[in-house]
Amino acid sequence: MQDTTYGCIEAGGTKFVCAVGRSPETMSPPTLIPTADPASTLQKVVAYFRQAEAAGGRLRAFGIASFGPAEVNPSSPHFGSILATPKPGWSNVDIRGTIADAFQVPVGFDTDVNGAVMAEAFWGAAAGVGIAAYVTVGTGIGAGVAANGRVIHGKRHTEAGHILPRRHPADSDFSGLCPFHADCLEGLASGPAIERRWGKSLSRLPRDHVAHDVIGWYLAQLAVTLIATTTAESVMFGGGVLQTPGLLDRIRAAAALNAGYWADNAELRTMIRKPSLGAMSGLLGGLLLAQRAGS
Repeated sequence: MQDTTYGCIEAGGTKFVCAVGRSPETMSPPTLIPTADPASTLQKVVAYFRQAEAAGGRLRAFGIASFGPAEVNPSSPHFGSILATPKPGWSNVDIRGTIADAFQVPVGFDTDVNGAVMAEAFWGAAAGVGIAAYVTVGTGIGAGVAANGRVIHGKRHTEAGHILPRRHPADSDFSGLCPFHADCLEGLASGPAIERRWGKSLSRLPRDHVAHDVIGWYLAQLAVTLIATTTAESVMFGGGVLQTPGLLDRIRAAAALNAGYWADNAELRTMIRKPSLGAMSGLLGGLLLAQRAGS
């Protein structure tokens, strides 16, 4: 390693993914740290990077692409902290500050989906795309939007996982599990919501189980909403739930119910897609954040 090597973190509700590198080609194999309580989790993250520095020298900067909701405004005194979250114990945890205090170098910070859409716009499926959106579906649901490679920020980061979708006819009895909104999109279609009402992850349910159509229906509404409100040319779906075989095609099929007004079916198949960087999108977003922080 050299002093142009960066520490990269994708902080998720299920696991923290850590690596070091100077570019996508030089990234170390990712190390996975299960997300437990904040103190023990961050202690293990710091220990990983201390070992990396002991082996290869001082890291120039860090980049953290984090689960949300999170404070992404650099002028806020709470920049880099998790805000009110359903994740037990993590509300108001200062992830960025913990890393900055431990290593005394610049630390870039944004949400995991914003990091992912940045990386896809820079190195992946959204390169050269005017407006692109990245959706992650796992422990929670979030979306990031980039215009010409720059993430759209406003008062806060986007909270597309908490839109209120139209209920699927076969899913009228489930009240939803979001502690803030009950049956918002995250409360209906996230990994925990799927397991709460069907007892298994979507990928473990039979291919003909109604859950596949229900979840495809809800996620299609998010795709349509993003395309209609941001004029996105590409909506990429990632995260653990999207590892379910056939789910992306179900999203496309359900979204096609709205075709003819702003897109035809052929366009939808190219607009609604997988990220080309795969599971590395968020971690490579951390690399971009680190590079920009350390420049």
